[in-house]
Amino acid sequence: MSRFYKTSRFFLIIFCLNSYVEANFFSKFFKQTLPGLLAPKIDLWNKWEKNNDQDQKVISHEKWGNILKKYMIENHPSGIGRFKYSSVSKEDKALLSSYIKKMSALKITQYNSKEQKPYWINLYNALTVMIILDHYPVKSIRDIKIKKNHASFGPWDAKLLKIEGAEVSLNDIEHRILRPITKDPLVHYALNCASLGCPILRDRPFTSKNIEKLLENSASTFINHKRGVENAKGELKVSSIYIWFKNDFGENDHDVIEHLKKYANDILKRELENNKNGISSHSYDWRINAP
Repeated sequence: MSRFYKTSRFFLIIFCLNSYVEANFFSKFFKQTLPGLLAPKIDLWNKWEKNNDQDQKVISHEKWGNILKKYMIENHPSGIGRFKYSSVSKEDKALLSSYIKKMSALKITQYNSKEQKPYWINLYNALTVMIILDHYPVKSIRDIKIKKNHASFGPWDAKLLKIEGAEVSLNDIEHRILRPITKDPLVHYALNCASLGCPILRDRPFTSKNIEKLLENSASTFINHKRGVENAKGELKVSSIYIWFKNDFGENDHDVIEHLKKYANDILKRELENNKNGISSHSYDWRINAP
């Protein structure tokens, strides 16, 4: 074999390897890095950091609880909770509206932090349900446009609440209040965006007494369902939540997988421990979470 042939083959192999590495880099960039860069970032709204931990008042979420008990199917055969939007009566829609108005009227910064966390979670979920009801039937929450002050907004950016004199949107609650103030990645398992890909809406409200246990249970329920984590033939597919908000769970794939292992059942945990390739892909089902 000539020296020229050997040299040519060497450079061909180097070229192919380089092309493979570059292809994988760009593939991962567009499939994982870019979606993460485009996702809403934490942007602390300092106003809502204020609390009064000496205060002992308890916020009642009974009205919201009545709605959830009546219309939320938590144990759906699919493993994904469903909300019976089409069955909600005018009276119960009015009840939901009155709950949202009551929550909005509270001076929440005067409550202790243990009451504030479930307050924001419940208000987010209740408002999301109200948005769907106002536009039902709809195939996806992403199809909704809300007109306000001669402008059109998506459901997350519309300032639909007024709390302590400030106009507040769903995105404000999630990315400017809950994520930066609680610094708790488990809030991602509590907030429901009315979609099949989302962690389920529970059939009871979050309260200062049940929130930690309910968050842990919600994390476990989501992670052990294939829309949360699916491992097939060594390929790890996860919910887009772990890509959009990766920094909430850690710095890289390894940190995300360590988080998943904490709540995985025995079979999934073994699969995650044997994973050598990190996260291969992600997906999210935006179809409405109706029966």
